[in-house]
Amino acid sequence: MQVWGDDSDRVLPVPDSVASSESEMKPYTELIEHTELEIAVVPIRGGTFLMGSPESEEDRNDDEGPQREVKLSPLWMSKFEITWDQYDAWGEQIDQLRRKMLSIEPTPRDLLVDGISKPTEPYTDMSFAMGKGDYPAICMTQHAARTYCKWLSAKTGRYYRLPTEAEWEYACRAGTTTAYSFGDDPDELEDYAWLFDNSDDTYQEVGQMKPNPWGLYDMHGNVADWVLDQYDEGYYGKSDNDNDPLSIPLQLYPRVVRGGGLGRRSRNASQRRARGFQWRVEEARSPGPAQHLVPYGCSWSGFPGRSTAGRTVRTGESGKVGQDRSRANGPR
Repeated sequence: MQVWGDDSDRVLPVPDSVASSESEMKPYTELIEHTELEIAVVPIRGGTFLMGSPESEEDRNDDEGPQREVKLSPLWMSKFEITWDQYDAWGEQIDQLRRKMLSIEPTPRDLLVDGISKPTEPYTDMSFAMGKGDYPAICMTQHAARTYCKWLSAKTGRYYRLPTEAEWEYACRAGTTTAYSFGDDPDELEDYAWLFDNSDDTYQEVGQMKPNPWGLYDMHGNVADWVLDQYDEGYYGKSDNDNDPLSIPLQLYPRVVRGGGLGRRSRNASQRRARGFQWRVEEARSPGPAQHLVPYGCSWSGFPGRSTAGRTVRTGESGKVGQDRSRANGPR
């Protein structure tokens, strides 16, 4: 019998984090041990959807098609973007410093965590004085975002990673077929997203706007998200893999960023943006109106990296996606 979430006998016990079938998957609260911090996680049922946008959609970019029907396995996704508090538990090693200060004996998980590198010391305040705490963590590369997921996996005993581009759009659309998860009217965006017009040119604390139908917040704005995929403008038309698709990274740049941000107006759930070596000074493509776990980036408004954050996902570890995503790491 496949058991979803029962990775080993060394996992951190968390209620509702184990399911023996998709129907038993429930929301749960992930704990960051040795801190008071938590990560809210919601289940995303498996299914099929039409990825991309129709040619008839206004302002559509060429890399948003051709549309293709995609089948995805069930997964869990963080309800909010990863916050600075959650990110700094790794980046500043707050959890391990607190454990040592309180003379708490290390667990096998702590020993694994001690072996994972922390980020390079930043040259300045990476929040740019816009706030930390419950604000989304920004200014990270995709490599840092993936390493955060590696750290969280070691810390909990549950396998976390960045979402694929297909998973991200599927979660953003949340079972809908309209341009946005709430419909086709962009005038309603300000009820769901922090954008240029309502953000006062600064990012906001997570979870203040309306969620999408699957309970995910800030999918259409605030800051954008990294995903696992290599960016390939013609990927939709080239790939013949319609089950849990992934454009496997085979070179360092460019990678895909998804989701709207406060520096631009989100257009739909299918928009994509490429991030490469010149991403700090480059506006490539504007990601769609969704975003979730992934920290990375280093610019703002006209400089896209600074408005890029992240979100985590977790799949059934005995299933195909959970086993096969090691290939997604590719070059740093």
